[in-house]
Amino acid sequence: MSAKKRVSYFYDADVGNFYYGQGHPMKPHRIRMTHNLILNYGLYRKMEIYRPHYASEEDITRFHSDEYVSFLRNVAPDNIHEFVRQMHKFNVGEDCPVFDGLFNFNQISAGGSIGAAVKLNHRLSDIAINWAGGLHHAKKAEASGFCYVNDIVLGIVELLKYHQRVLYVDIDIHHGDGVEEAFYTTDRVMCVSFHKFGEYFPGTGDVDDVGASAGKHYSLNFPLNDGVDDETFCRIYEAVMIKVMDHYQPNAVVLQCGCDSLAGDRLGCFNLTMRGHGHAIEFFKRYDVPLMVLGGGGYTVRNVARCWTYETGLLLNETLPDELPYNDYFEYYGPDFKLQIQPSNMENLNSRDYIENVTSKLFEYLRRVDHRPSVQMHDRAPDGLKSDAHDIEDERDPDVRKSEADLDRAVARDRDAAYESDDEADTPQHERSRLPRDEQVLSTEPARARPPMSIMDGAQPAEEKDDEVLPDAAA
Repeated sequence: MSAKKRVSYFYDADVGNFYYGQGHPMKPHRIRMTHNLILNYGLYRKMEIYRPHYASEEDITRFHSDEYVSFLRNVAPDNIHEFVRQMHKFNVGEDCPVFDGLFNFNQISAGGSIGAAVKLNHRLSDIAINWAGGLHHAKKAEASGFCYVNDIVLGIVELLKYHQRVLYVDIDIHHGDGVEEAFYTTDRVMCVSFHKFGEYFPGTGDVDDVGASAGKHYSLNFPLNDGVDDETFCRIYEAVMIKVMDHYQPNAVVLQCGCDSLAGDRLGCFNLTMRGHGHAIEFFKRYDVPLMVLGGGGYTVRNVARCWTYETGLLLNETLPDELPYNDYFEYYGPDFKLQIQPSNMENLNSRDYIENVTSKLFEYLRRVDHRPSVQMHDRAPDGLKSDAHDIEDERDPDVRKSEADLDRAVARDRDAAYESDDEADTPQHERSRLPRDEQVLSTEPARARPPMSIMDGAQPAEEKDDEVLPDAAA
């Protein structure tokens, strides 16, 4: 083990105020619940907390198209009739609705991931956390799977200014298609995704999808069946990632920690506990490599808050008591009020023969990867997150660490949301397209066809009232 690692944590208190709409599974309030639990466990004393800058249009258009970003900035619930054609073009309206503050929400998410990359680039942190990030489905000019701006791609593009090779690892139950597609033809980013495959959103991520051109064999996909448990996941993750680290030897790692792979998630069908899920984080603590840790999916909000709090503790080498501390959302963790969750009795459909077959295929692809691919010298682009009007209007300095007294007071006053129950609305299926990439290391591979489907296909209705989150009128 190396010396104690410096951890930066990005959080904006406004993030919990955004609301996708009645019946929608994506609830940004889960990030506020996570933060409140982190405060009440006292973890803030062990890390530097920053309020992220809003990512500007210029920052976001480093990946996304100008027309798409302009649309996101200007569309609102009260003017959608003016954007009917664009909404269809950019796949906005069903899984990805227009809601109040849509662009601001994505500026916060992207700003946190770009800011995390800047901290890692300048060696001001060894680990940077942005639980509001991890929105891995967004495409260059298309919203998808509750995601509008791909903060992960923007963060990786920032890391590539200082690092020759970046490894992206995705443990969300849904395939990390937007990130893989962005870097499909480059060897400077290796994408590794462990996900449910088959008749399941987004329908991509077959084991034989390995990249193209210079990026051939730099996309690795481990498609899984229902019921993956801790033992199976830890075994395959350990085997694959040891080989990846040995062959690719990344200069920086980005880890997407979507919680919809946990047991009991209302859009998921895996059977992981937080110990299995957290093994993905524990693995990288062995390596002396800059690490960005992001959020992602997760639709049983009380378990999302539990998991990301637990994993924040792992990153800080803190063992958290299983008895939850009293917090602003304490009643949502009943009836046991414990940190850890239990697996269900669902069957694990991943046979040993299937696992060995997929693993051997991935090992064969890795053998074809150049050992430590290098990059030619080039002029370094300036850091992202230039000051803009949003920064000037907000007088709070995001680079000033809050005092312990301020954060202690925040524990008592972080009551900004109310909850109501609601039946979940059905969402019709709709078609999505994949677009080519045309910027720097970003992929220029032609789009690959995929079946029409919705991320909400098969969604289970909320079992408890805390699964429907409405912002407080005063927020």
